Amino acid sequence: MPSAYLNAAASLCVAASLALPAAAGEAALPHRDDLSPRDRARVARVIADPADFSAAEAFEAMPGGAATYIKRINVNAFSFPSANISFEDQQRFALGNGLFRKLWVSSPSSTNASDGLGPLFNARSCQGCHLKDGRGHPPREGEEPVALFLRLSVPGEPEAGKLLRPEPTYGTQFQTYAVPGLKSEGRLEVRYTERSVTLGDGTLVSLRVPDYRMTDLGYGPMSPDVLTSPRVAPQMIGLGLLEAIHPGDILADADPHDSDGDGISGRPSWLADPATGGKVLGRFGWKGEAPTVRAQSAGAFAGDIGISTPDEPHPHGDCMPAQTECLAMPTGEQDNLGPTEGPDPVLELVDFYSRNLAVPRRRDVDDPQVLAGKAQFHALGCASCHRPKYVTSRKADLEAHRFQLIWPYSDMLLHDMGEGLADNRPLANASGREWRTAPLWGIGLTELVSGQESYLHDGRARTLEEAILWHGGEGQAARDGYAALDRADREALLRFLKSL
Repeated sequence: MPSAYLNAAASLCVAASLALPAAAGEAALPHRDDLSPRDRARVARVIADPADFSAAEAFEAMPGGAATYIKRINVNAFSFPSANISFEDQQRFALGNGLFRKLWVSSPSSTNASDGLGPLFNARSCQGCHLKDGRGHPPREGEEPVALFLRLSVPGEPEAGKLLRPEPTYGTQFQTYAVPGLKSEGRLEVRYTERSVTLGDGTLVSLRVPDYRMTDLGYGPMSPDVLTSPRVAPQMIGLGLLEAIHPGDILADADPHDSDGDGISGRPSWLADPATGGKVLGRFGWKGEAPTVRAQSAGAFAGDIGISTPDEPHPHGDCMPAQTECLAMPTGEQDNLGPTEGPDPVLELVDFYSRNLAVPRRRDVDDPQVLAGKAQFHALGCASCHRPKYVTSRKADLEAHRFQLIWPYSDMLLHDMGEGLADNRPLANASGREWRTAPLWGIGLTELVSGQESYLHDGRARTLEEAILWHGGEGQAARDGYAALDRADREALLRFLKSL
């Protein structure tokens, strides 16, 4: 890629301003209280859908704006910092990286700053699930699951505003590992059956249907009305840029009652804000259940590793009152290190690291087949949920994330994805059939980074084609449109996705 092009892209904001003169339409994007009327008009032009698919759009190769990682693409492509952070921030990133990869140990231990694991857990480190900062995958035959686990709950009291309660004995997630001297909660087994799908031209595609079984239960029987939801760890790139999207841009795409009749609703995930008592937009997690990267990180420390932090000060993690042996185990809290097992600045540094994992540059954006696939992506309506681009807020928390043209391919809203993907377990503001639109940036590098392809919330899809064919509900029309394409058009669409 010509260096002059990349250098120009790094100065996106200025260039875009020059290229897009203000004109009629200054009333566009009235919710953007961070922009002047002149900038609102310019941004509205930049984020509009393309009218011409014969050439790549300006700066399309830079999905993370000036923060994009532009060097050699290899197996470490998801592990580099935002390209536009300062030298001092690169040092903070490196410290966060060390904590993200840190292997926690059980208490008591001679390594005082690393103990506190569990007592029950799913992984010993963040990196254990987020493989090379990419997405996790379900276990291969003969492997124990690490990057895949089950959320647990039982029905709550809807009249009291509580849709779910923790499973009385096993809590909020099924933890298949425990520290020495303690029983784990059991084993998770995954079995698949194959189901054939016939495409419009007669091509057969096999989808694998998962079946999850919890065996060797360590603490007695589980509630008969337990609700389960499988999850694999998502990729980590671009999270800070998603956090920097102006909330008004997300809400502008919401159409909860499908008022325009296009079959796409899109609901914001509203969460209670414990700090203000108001409500805040959920952006992270498979069902939009976390408002910030920090909240998502604190939840993962507590639930996945069993490490308490200032935001989740529970040193016994997900141990329930019925698990008395678990509650009797020593914790990693030490007076000389702070009030939790992961005291400040542990969570702060991991949060900074997570918010600054750069999105790699795209490949082949001007390849004719990629452009043809992009045209199919829009023609089929995929872009209705997988919204291509935004310009981030000028008021974003981190300077490196402010006023960047980014291409995440997500509207950050909840959508009904049909019975095939339903977990029938409501969470936060999402129903049992709804999932937040997963960002697609970086998806073409999944196999390179994670060692294998696996897509969707539980990794059941082995290829991008399988992932498309699993779409139902609001995605059914796009899925059916894909299935009706001829082979050349399908291959073009998949090539486009591989370029992201």
